[in-house]
Amino acid sequence: MPTPGLRRAWNPALVYTGAVSTLGLTWVGLLLAHSDSTLAVPPSMVWPALFLAVLAVLGELKPIWLLFEDGAAQRSIALSTPAVVALIEIAGPLSAALVQMAAMVIVDLKGRRAPYKLVFNAAQYAISVLVAGRVYDLLGSDLDADASRADGAAKIGALLLAGLVMVASNYLLVGIAVTLLSGQSLLEAVREDAGNFFVTHTVLLVMGAIAAQLAHHGLAPAVLILVPVVAAHYYASAGARHAYEAAHDGLTGLGNRGRLHQTLEGALEAASGDREAGPALVLLDLDHFKDFNDTLGHPIGDEILREVAARFVGAAQDAQAVHRLGGDEFAVVVHGGAVAARACAEDLLDALRSPVKVGGLELMVRASAGVAIAPRHGDTVATLMKNADIALYEAKVERDRISTFSPEFDVNTVERLRLLADLRAALERRMIHVEYQPQFDLDHGGVVAVEALARWSHPERGPIPADEFVQLAENSGLIHDLTACVLDAALGRLAGWRALGHDIRMSVNLSARHLADLALPQQVASALERHGVPADRLVLEVTETGVLADAVRADVVLRAVRRLGVAIAIDDYGTGNASLTYLRRLEIDELKIDRSFVSSIGEDHHDLIIVRSTIALALELGLRVVAEGVENQATVELLRGFGSVVGQGFHLGRPMPPAEIEVLLGASERVADAAGGAGAR
Repeated sequence: MPTPGLRRAWNPALVYTGAVSTLGLTWVGLLLAHSDSTLAVPPSMVWPALFLAVLAVLGELKPIWLLFEDGAAQRSIALSTPAVVALIEIAGPLSAALVQMAAMVIVDLKGRRAPYKLVFNAAQYAISVLVAGRVYDLLGSDLDADASRADGAAKIGALLLAGLVMVASNYLLVGIAVTLLSGQSLLEAVREDAGNFFVTHTVLLVMGAIAAQLAHHGLAPAVLILVPVVAAHYYASAGARHAYEAAHDGLTGLGNRGRLHQTLEGALEAASGDREAGPALVLLDLDHFKDFNDTLGHPIGDEILREVAARFVGAAQDAQAVHRLGGDEFAVVVHGGAVAARACAEDLLDALRSPVKVGGLELMVRASAGVAIAPRHGDTVATLMKNADIALYEAKVERDRISTFSPEFDVNTVERLRLLADLRAALERRMIHVEYQPQFDLDHGGVVAVEALARWSHPERGPIPADEFVQLAENSGLIHDLTACVLDAALGRLAGWRALGHDIRMSVNLSARHLADLALPQQVASALERHGVPADRLVLEVTETGVLADAVRADVVLRAVRRLGVAIAIDDYGTGNASLTYLRRLEIDELKIDRSFVSSIGEDHHDLIIVRSTIALALELGLRVVAEGVENQATVELLRGFGSVVGQGFHLGRPMPPAEIEVLLGASERVADAAGGAGAR
């Protein structure tokens, strides 16, 4: 059995390149050995020949790039062709071959190609030129350029045919090498973009024939060939540039939406008939990217997008499969089924695990991903795009990070889109109203604060659950408008109650998006000033998970808000990951213990211990404590024994319209006065 070393030695591609290299160099060597007349250049042709030799080298250094329809550069065509063809006629095939070889060696040395590639390229070009020279000698040896007009035309025809043989020989020699290296058929290797290749070369060969005729009249006429050569290079380069720009995103250099369609179409055609191999489409959307743009400006946003694009390219197995569709949305084509698509999506999101460093800032950028796999989720580009987009929407709504399309998502998404449009209209028309849930001082029974809660009564569907439309607002970017609406209504109502002598606090919820918004402090300050409400009467509630999503940015925003005098409360405490020490470092004023612990302290001893210990520690740290989920009098009695606690829950009062709160405030003040007139804390 042959050893691995012998198998490598007999690799067909290596044998072929070695044979071509040997043939080309040997042929040139034999001609040089008998070059007494072969290299002779007529004295009148010396300067034109030198000019054409320099043009050949420059033409190899500055090739024309042919592009496929998708805009990817696939093949270069050297502008050395006209010069080499002209040299065959005026200086002989050997001189032309030596010039072409020298040009290739310079280019390959500049490109730092491997020595065996350098030798093969030089040799195969030498073979192509020498074969063309033999064809020209056979066809044009009896013709004289200074003879009759008919003979001149025949000589041009012979040179053009020789040039075509040169181009075809080169194309075939390279095609065989590609076939042996890639395993594809020779027909596939040589037909790829062959039409554009030969059409372009035919134009260059005509230039070469013209250059040969001009060279017979001296150097100055020969230089005139520069005009069409430079023009060809300029227009070809401009066309390639325009084709590239039409298929690529100008900001990141990734393929654009049009390129994605072509890439996906090709992948679908290649996998047709295979029910398991895909391809799959992964759509990605950056979470809360609008906040970066609005807060830091679009130049920083662009830097973030470039860095994200670079990370996605590094994480994808095929860099050409990564595309930017616009805004903060990216797409990756995965050549595989469900397992490969899921793994790719995880790798792409993991690429954003470390902070993005931009302009001296370290920003935590996160993304969500939607996956659709052919053919089960669609066998056309349009269907896969639609279903991947639906899966992406589901991932953002459900906070799953990665979601694979499922048929039931489609119905839900249509309904959500309709609801989103209605929510936007409701905000524009001020159809969102606010109800208020009271918070009681459990020691004295008086109302010390209320929490503002958004409510939406849909004209057709009736009341929409707050969890549903608030989450919709968060994932669509409408949360800023919704919060501004609630804050304005709540402070306006609080100002009215204060005018009636009711000095209470107003709590307003903030989403995680607000904690990344450096403009939030100014927005709050303007609202307080507009309604004439003291800052210490406003409490802004945030969740543990919202604070921890971007702790550095949240710290900056919350400190700026507290400097206004506004209090900060941690809502739903106990459901996240924060510790009291961590919260104290963030300078929190109020702790709201989640209802999941408070509501069961009468039945669950463990919850009782947790709530009692949490209250004790929070009070020691100087925090105000609000217990949510007070559902019965027994819970009230237990909480009173734990210290100075504020209670909130259905037993004490449900969310209610402003008029009912006003009645409750009057009643609670009478109760408080009867109990000793304890002041609001």
